Amino acid sequence: MIVGIPKESFPGERRVALAPAVIPSLLKVGFEVVVEAGAGAAAGYPDAEYVAKGGKILPQRAEVFKAADVVLQVLCYGSNDVTGKADLPLLRPGQVLIGFLRPLGSVETVQEIAATGVSSFSIELMPRSTRAQSMDALSSMATICGYKAVVLAADRLPRMFPMLTTAAGTITPAHVFIIGAGVVGLQAIATARRLGAIASAYDMRPAAKEQVQSLGGRFVELPVEAQDAQDARGYARAQEESFYQRQRELLGRVVAGSDVVISAAVIPGKRAPLLVTRDMVEKMAPGSVIVDVAAERGGNCELTQPGKVVVEHDVTLIGYINLASTVPYHASQMYSRNVASFLAHLTKDRKIVIDSSDEITRETLVTQGGKVVNTRVREFFGLDGKKA
Repeated sequence: MIVGIPKESFPGERRVALAPAVIPSLLKVGFEVVVEAGAGAAAGYPDAEYVAKGGKILPQRAEVFKAADVVLQVLCYGSNDVTGKADLPLLRPGQVLIGFLRPLGSVETVQEIAATGVSSFSIELMPRSTRAQSMDALSSMATICGYKAVVLAADRLPRMFPMLTTAAGTITPAHVFIIGAGVVGLQAIATARRLGAIASAYDMRPAAKEQVQSLGGRFVELPVEAQDAQDARGYARAQEESFYQRQRELLGRVVAGSDVVISAAVIPGKRAPLLVTRDMVEKMAPGSVIVDVAAERGGNCELTQPGKVVVEHDVTLIGYINLASTVPYHASQMYSRNVASFLAHLTKDRKIVIDSSDEITRETLVTQGGKVVNTRVREFFGLDGKKA
């Protein structure tokens, strides 16, 4: 079986779906690997490294898709809504596609992928279980986002993070407040602490308290209780607007007293909840920084402009999207290990076996045989009872 690695086509995307170091493990289980010329260059992996590890370089994108039984991408059509559609004619029935598909984004997009006949696996639907931990690319990329968010904030903040005692006096530490203590938030806490800041965090899920404290962060508790705060997969559930209104009222004082706010609260398949208002930004000290990691989903801050850095009321708001791509070398390395583990999971006797009785396979398989087969996706878009 041949695994194909096309160059990522989303504008500004620097990651690659497979790093050269992972190729030997795929060869060992019976795969061949073909790579589009220059696919890893932006991530720091030249073609020569792929060849040295046993891969084969093909000059044209179409050649990679034609040769491949399995296509590995970072941003497949769905996640790549700019240039991804151009890959649809290159896909064929029976082929396997693995990558980020954003399956809860657009029903039309998912149906277009299904129409190609490809068996597509959405890596972001990976179950959060011990068995699937090594395949959880979403958490890997979130870890990088949490790290980079703090680094960006430290660069923009007109003061240092750590407490320093010098001949010129004592410099007090910066206060960093993280909203949303998922994987992004927890890594942000750890990174802020490593840089010497005082880190605190809030999450509506009570289970997050212990995790925040284990990293040396202070957990901010608010006298407002969420109903069914998280789903069975451990993700936050959307709440009524009255809850968010009360939450904003209580968060205002904490935000105003922070030098840096990193917001990372998202709800799968929905717009990010509005947690930081214009009024809250106005009350922050001049020079403060907000990094809105949820910018791609509309943002947690009312003033965020996705993809841009703006200054409002003397506060810098960073709304960059695709933060993982700004650390492409290690992001690609981590993603490669995740998808290689997933491929190994799907492989039996040197063949890809799609076993719907297996939870990992069943939860990540989105399309097969021209149909949308994923139960969660079908329920989300109300496809039950329809042929699609």
